[in-house]
Amino acid sequence: MLDLFDNKAIGPMLIGADGEPFDDPGFLYELKLDGERCLAYLSADGTEFRNKRHKLMNPHIPELCDIHKQSKKKCILDGELVVMVNGVPNFAEIQRRSLTRHPFKLNLAAKKLPAVYTAFDILYYDGVDVTLKPLIERKKILAKAFKESDRLALSRYIEEHGNALYALAEKQNLEGIVAKNKNSIYKMNSRTKDWIKIKYLKDEDFVVYGYIIKEKETRGVISLLLGAYQDGTLIHQGHVTLGMSRREFDIIANHKKRPLSPTGYHEEGAVYIEPTLVCSVKYMERTANGGLRQPVFKSLRDDKDAKECLLGLSEGPTTIIQ
Repeated sequence: MLDLFDNKAIGPMLIGADGEPFDDPGFLYELKLDGERCLAYLSADGTEFRNKRHKLMNPHIPELCDIHKQSKKKCILDGELVVMVNGVPNFAEIQRRSLTRHPFKLNLAAKKLPAVYTAFDILYYDGVDVTLKPLIERKKILAKAFKESDRLALSRYIEEHGNALYALAEKQNLEGIVAKNKNSIYKMNSRTKDWIKIKYLKDEDFVVYGYIIKEKETRGVISLLLGAYQDGTLIHQGHVTLGMSRREFDIIANHKKRPLSPTGYHEEGAVYIEPTLVCSVKYMERTANGGLRQPVFKSLRDDKDAKECLLGLSEGPTTIIQ
């Protein structure tokens, strides 16, 4: 039987519910970090990072590739790759790393804005699969699994008092918090309602299925056309004005074209592309007709499949486990 540590195709457990702040002695609460989710495999042989699509992330985060030296035993950690800008996690920066292939540019980015891996769960420790242990027990194992540094951090949590932690996240203009059932087991490759997302800043992931360009301007992109899936059908979700890097523009502009809109929504001057790119968008709120109020482009992301962009949900596989 394949040892869990040797199975690099496993996926993390994902959040399956949204909610409002609440207090409950049966839950623990931690900050939701605006980064890229990764499993970290640490052993005497080295460090290996895999994102949600099983992509090897090591080339993109060279400054983190020796954190295995801080682990006391062979382990699999679950956590978030984060790049801090002005003391706040910056999603666009970590995604920019994911889209960069040039080693020189990656090493330069690692020196200028080094990434941090913040671990909040553990799947495997010292030869033992711990996914069936309650979360509160896994947290205790996680706390002793490695020595912290400026590159490898342990996610702090509080028990029962979700409202207080949410108020702190709101005050510091952070993304929000996650409430987790203390007795929940770790369900790989699934989204579960044992984890509840409580967001202060709204954002969502959308399929990019087209773009609009100003007349006679080669780089005058006005906006992207956004979509999300419902029952297997791609539905138009509005537009977002670009505030993107040259690299992201080139990825979109060079993407495979298609003659017709995949959503059935048509707009004069639009260029339609194959609906396989995903972007993350911040917005104030949903309008009465389901559109986005004051949307702001955050970044393209390549750690997520377009089919995972579902109406009302921004993460993970479609199967929800109660």
